Amino acid sequence: MTTLSNKIDFAVIFTVKNANPNGDPLNGNRPRTDYNNNGEISDVCIKRKIRDRLQESGQSIFVQSDEKKIDALPSLRARAESEEHGLGKNIFNVKKGDFDTQKEIIKKACDKWFDVRTFGQIFAYKGSKKGEGVSIPIRGPVSIQFAFSVQPISVTSTQITKSVSGEGDGSKKASDTMGMKHRVDNGVYIFFGGMNPQLAERTGFTDEDAHAIQALLPRLFENDASSARPEGSMAVLNVFWWEHNCKSGQYSSAKVHGSLTVNSDGTHELKNLVGLEPEIIEGF
Repeated sequence: MTTLSNKIDFAVIFTVKNANPNGDPLNGNRPRTDYNNNGEISDVCIKRKIRDRLQESGQSIFVQSDEKKIDALPSLRARAESEEHGLGKNIFNVKKGDFDTQKEIIKKACDKWFDVRTFGQIFAYKGSKKGEGVSIPIRGPVSIQFAFSVQPISVTSTQITKSVSGEGDGSKKASDTMGMKHRVDNGVYIFFGGMNPQLAERTGFTDEDAHAIQALLPRLFENDASSARPEGSMAVLNVFWWEHNCKSGQYSSAKVHGSLTVNSDGTHELKNLVGLEPEIIEGF
């Protein structure tokens, strides 16, 4: 299989209704907002959902979430050094300056794990002997931006209590019986992403890999329910997929992304870019 042939830009419009799409741990887990009170969702959060959907489709994923991991390995290093699920126990016993071996590790990691050749990864681990170890950065060809709501959002906070005691003899409620839940009442969000053929050549990211991501974006929030995000509270409206006719792209990503305007009701307007019409895919 050949690596990514042409530059790709994409965008995803989705709705949030009565859900907390991405809580801020530094703000009581309230939904993230910027200084204009527009809702935001971190790129890390979006990548987590993409990894989960890829894993559900049978792809090999290195950065697995604890609740969805398919092996019993306790850490990323353990997974990397696993004989069955990784690259082998002595993979990181590398002398500093041994760049040929480091290149071999990069190739093996990219061949093994879909998310490594897609988003990149940093392998920074000590070796078993003094002077051995690696700090290998892998730059991935797929970049994801933060998602932002198209208008300021309204956040509702509700105090909750438990009807049972979490500890003690049951004669009185413990101090953990009170809590808060936060939700975005209604919001339309959008995020953009891109795929770089030059970086794809380094990791082995292929056209088939790109189409695998394209196929999962319309169902990005399926099988992602939680107490903060009940089933059906987040839904993809449309995916826009611009595939250029060359590796460098017919237009800059900024111009491509700027050609799409999203209204408060989720409808959109597209400026015409000559020779570059997006494929528009409805949500799952």
